[in-house]
Order: sequence, then C-alpha cells, then structure tokens
Amino acid sequence: MLQNQGREMMIVTSGAVAFGKQRLRHEILLSQSVRQALHSGQNQLKDMSVPVLEARACAAAGQSGLMALYEAMFTQYSTCTAQVLVTNLDFHDDQKRQNLNSTLQELLRMNIVPIINTNDAVVPPPEPNSDLQGVNVISIKDNDSLAARLAVEMKADLLIALSDVEGLYDSPPGSDDAKLIDIFYPGDQQSITYGAKSRVGLGGMEAKVKAALWALQGGTSVVIANGTHPKVTGHVITDIVEGKKVGTFFSEVKPAGPTVEQQTEMARNSGRTLAALHPDQRGAIICHLADLLVEKKEEILAANKTDMDLAANAGQLSSALLNRLSLSPAKLNSLAIGLRQIAVASQDSVGRVLRRTRVAHNLELEQITVPIGVLLVIFEARPDCLPQVSALAIASGNALLAKGGKEAANTNRVLHELTQEALDIHGVKEAVQLVSTREEVEDLCRLDKMIDLIIPRGSSQLVRNIQRAAKSIPVLGHSEGICHVYVDSEAAIDKVIKIVRDSKCDYPAACNAMETLLMHRDILRTTLFDQIIDMLRTERVKIHAGPRFASYLTFSPSEVKSLRTEYGDLECCIEVVDSMQEAIDHIHRYGSSHTDVIVTENEDTAEQFLQQLDSACVFWNASSRFADGYRFGLGAEVGISTARIHARGPVGLEGLLTTKWVLRGDGHTAADFSEHGTLKYLHENLPVTQPQPRQMVAQRED
Repeated sequence: MLQNQGREMMIVTSGAVAFGKQRLRHEILLSQSVRQALHSGQNQLKDMSVPVLEARACAAAGQSGLMALYEAMFTQYSTCTAQVLVTNLDFHDDQKRQNLNSTLQELLRMNIVPIINTNDAVVPPPEPNSDLQGVNVISIKDNDSLAARLAVEMKADLLIALSDVEGLYDSPPGSDDAKLIDIFYPGDQQSITYGAKSRVGLGGMEAKVKAALWALQGGTSVVIANGTHPKVTGHVITDIVEGKKVGTFFSEVKPAGPTVEQQTEMARNSGRTLAALHPDQRGAIICHLADLLVEKKEEILAANKTDMDLAANAGQLSSALLNRLSLSPAKLNSLAIGLRQIAVASQDSVGRVLRRTRVAHNLELEQITVPIGVLLVIFEARPDCLPQVSALAIASGNALLAKGGKEAANTNRVLHELTQEALDIHGVKEAVQLVSTREEVEDLCRLDKMIDLIIPRGSSQLVRNIQRAAKSIPVLGHSEGICHVYVDSEAAIDKVIKIVRDSKCDYPAACNAMETLLMHRDILRTTLFDQIIDMLRTERVKIHAGPRFASYLTFSPSEVKSLRTEYGDLECCIEVVDSMQEAIDHIHRYGSSHTDVIVTENEDTAEQFLQQLDSACVFWNASSRFADGYRFGLGAEVGISTARIHARGPVGLEGLLTTKWVLRGDGHTAADFSEHGTLKYLHENLPVTQPQPRQMVAQRED
C-alpha cells in the first residue's frame, strides 16, 4: 500500500534459516523413511530422529523458499521485489558499501522493493543453544543492527522494528507493573529493566533499543511495534506512517510537560486523596473556584477574547459554535452560582449509606457511595464546561482528565489554572488535569487501565468517534438527540403551540430540541394544524414532510430523506400517525431514546405513553427542552445519557458515583454459617439516615 502511494520501501527480513530447517528436516525424514522401509520394515519409522542441523546449511537451503514467499505475496499487488544478501564485511569495505548503496538506490528508482537479509550461509555459526531451538523458530540473526545500519546508510525517514510485543516496556512485559512506553528518549535508558533475551535472535528487546538509538543518532526516526498482532485499525505499518500512536516512538526532543499517561497517573493518585477529604473540604474547594471565576473574570475574558479573535479570523466555526465559545460576565456569574449549588450538594455525596443490613449478630453490611475513579471528559468549543465538570468531579471525589477543543485553548488554560489554585488549598492540585498536548481521541481511549469513564461533550460525530474508539472504557453520553413531540387528537391548542415552538425554536442546536413532530391524523385540515404550520413558518423553520404526511398534501414540502435525522437547526420533520400506539412504535423505530413528548388532555392516553415509551426522558405537556440538569435541579450536568445501565437522562453529581460494600464483623467466618456452624443468618434491614432535602434554585443563561 505504501509503495503504491509513491513511498520508497525496503524490508529487512529473517527466515531463511527457518525455511531451510523445515525443508532439510523434511528431506532427511523422507530419506530415512525410504531407507528404513527398505531395510528394517515399516515398524521402525517411529524411532527415527533428526540430527542437529547446521545453521549455514539451513540458510542456503531456505533462501529460495523465503524469496518465493515474498514474491508470491507482492505479485498479488503488482509490486516487484529483489533479494539483496549482505554480511558485516560489506559495511567495512568502502567500495562494497558504495556498491550496496548504488544497488539499493537503483532498485528504489525502478519502484522495486528490496528484500534484504544477512547472508547466513557464509556468516560465522551462532553460539550453541542461542538459535534453532524448536521446529518453527525463525532466526533473526541480528537484523536489528542491520536494519539500523541500512536506515542510516540510505538516509531513511523512518525505521519500523517489528517485535512480538506492543513496544518497549519499562520492565519485562508480563510483569505486574510493566507499562508500555509511548515515547522513549535517549536519556531514559537507566529507567528500563530488560527481561531475558528472546528465544529467537541474538539480542531481544535490548538489542532493538540499542539499534534504534544508533539509527536515531544517525537521523532516522524509529518506532518499535508489534508485528504479530496488528492493532488500532489492523494495519500496524500504515498506522505508524499515518502518525497514529502505535508502539514506542524514539525521540531526541523531550517535551517540557508530562505525558498524558503521567498526567493520568498524577490525577489518579491525587484523586484518591481528594476522595478521602471531608465533604466540607471538597465543598470549600468548589466555593473557592466559584469565587475565583468572579474575581479573575477580567483575566478569563481577556483569554476568551483571544480565542474568539483567532476563531473569527480562521472562519471555520459556525455562529452556533462561536456562541458556545464566547464567555461574558453574566455567564461567569451564572457559572459561579451553579458551582455553589454543587458545593451544597457535595455535602452528602461520597460515603452516603444506601443500605444497611444486619447479617448476623455483630456482623453488619453497608452499601455506600464512592467515586468512580478517573474521568476523561472531552469537550469541544465550550470553555464553560471545564469549571462545571471540574466542580462535579471534585464534589464526587473523582479525578478528572479534561480534553478541551483547540478553539478554546487560551480560555481553558486560564480556567484550569484557577481550578488547580482552588484545589491547592487542600493539597490536591493534581486531581484535575488539562490535556493540552496533541493527543488524538483514539490515543486517549487506549488508556483503559488508567481511565474509568469517558464523558464526551460535543457533536454527535465526536460522541460516535469516541464510542467506536473506546472499546474497553465505558462511555457516558448519547450520539444522537432525535427528539419527538407527539400531538394527540385531544391536545389543547394553546399548549401545543407553546410546546412545539419552545421545543424546536428555543435552541435548535441543543440535543434536546425537537427534530420530528408527530401529529394524529385527525388534526390534519383543522385550525390547530393551520396554527402549527403558521407558527413554524413565522419562526422560519424549514419543514420536511414524512412519507405519510406528504401523501396527504397536494403540494408538500421537500420529502424527508430519512426519518432518523438530527437537524440541529431551524428544520424539522412532520409525520402523521393514526394513534398514540403508532406514535410510540414510530419513536421506538426512529428515535434515539433521548427525550420524547406527548401533548394531550387525555390522562389515560398520557399515562400509557409515559409508561410504554422507552426513552431516557418522557414528558407530558412539557417542552423537550426541560431535559437538562439545571432544570432538573441537579445544579449542573456532565451530559445526557441514553445508556441502559448506570446513569440515564441528565447526569449530575449522582451519576458520577458508584457503590461499594463494607462488612464489619467480629471474627466471623463463612464456616460459622455452614451446616455444622453455630450461627444463622438474620438478614435484618436496618434504618438508613436519609439526608435532609435541600432547596435547589436552577439558574442558567442559555
């Protein structure tokens, strides 16, 4: 693939000895079987043994088979290959080096892929027991140093050294604390503990690292990656060339700040201290952050103006995104009020007893709330999201890794500095980290051993990308907000007009805005129908007709391309149904389980709709825009989830908590309750002190 893109590719390979070994074993067994069959009879065949095979003889017998394999593979893609055999002596003689260089350059000029191998038929034999152990083992024969030498000689841009592990680890792979090193710097050699040498080859990973550093000093970039189990998209070589984070990249330039892995580790360690603080201390941190948002508003707004100017000059953001990017004194005041509400709510969040059971005498079991761990929140051009999610993470005792959009880089930097200043009053400054490096979402989603929950805040495409990439980390959110309003035949005209207008026109880009208006068939050609259409036209809403709605009209609006469309603008689909049950079936088929509304005066119809519809939020005679953490009195939200487990709907502080079981005993053992034991289970439910309800005032500038 890369060759056909116009890149110049060379392959350094091993395998001749292994090919020859298989071939010679076959020949020896065949000849032995023939001789023994002639002289000793068939019963002696099982006693045959294969003599030790000399490596150089194996290499001589295997070169043709190795090249036949490469030629067969590359011929399928109309790519020509050529074999080049070298030895160490070829690099010590200047004339031979020049000849080798000239040969390789000419092959590359003719668009031929050189397949380079050490000439194992003439090199000195390997040390005993260092190679050729087992039947299918491939002898590498120091191809690491050969590849590094060739890369420097040919001034290659990139050397990819393929291994049977994911890359370079700080300790032997498979050990308990082994961590994959994404970027390795020459000065980090002392921090690496190498394991035993590979059962194939001469040097193992240590030899690869030495060869990589030698090539790096010669001006060639190096990546060590797994060539046996390609990862990410299944093509490890092309992934590396495309710049994806695969394996270990060797770099001479060390960045000033910590890596994202180091940031995550710092956040987790500091987050555990945060979770152990008294609720009053966590509340004090949040209140201090709220004060800083007001006190430092000039500094925040100055940074935000810089981001706004850069975005306006780039001309790549829509007006809706520019509005989200913009901060104002009113927005900062509103944020501060919301943060203080979160501080109040945090008093009884972590460590709250949900259930208490007396299992037996002096043996009590409790289920209590605890933090989830490390949260990764990815948000686009919404700098106000950073203090919100930071406050929620602090209130719930979670560590936070925040990845903001580059459009708000300056604003996010200032807000993060203020957040860490607030955290520092109780020594947990590192609990909230801002990822400012150019980490791709896919790379962050690989940190499945360090991140416990991902919360995307942004476009549907962003959420879908994260859900695809995060294969091992739960994602809290929704990829689509296809919300419906169903107008029943018994709906009140004034309520319909108010609810439909607010659901569609209040904030069309919101995920809880109406996208499809379902109307009962009896409403067609009535005053109510005319008023709905007139209102939508007055609000400049573009109407797309569903198939059934279009069939009723002589001159219909443009027919909808798909009934499962999130417009995110002043557009909506209108469709006709025969009954409330048909409306439910339509929503189940085309909706996204986000928020759906029924407008009717019939209480029985409404109750059936509320009970049967399987969405995160189901409303009766209320706008879909109520699906919001502020309006629910949650103080703030980290997002709206359409998932079936954990949190669902607007997710506030409670959705960032999980539980653990605590058992307090007095020397009890399971044997005490066995058939011959002396104790019996009581399983007596004990009262749990419920927190006093607090008055929450939701304030928000939309």
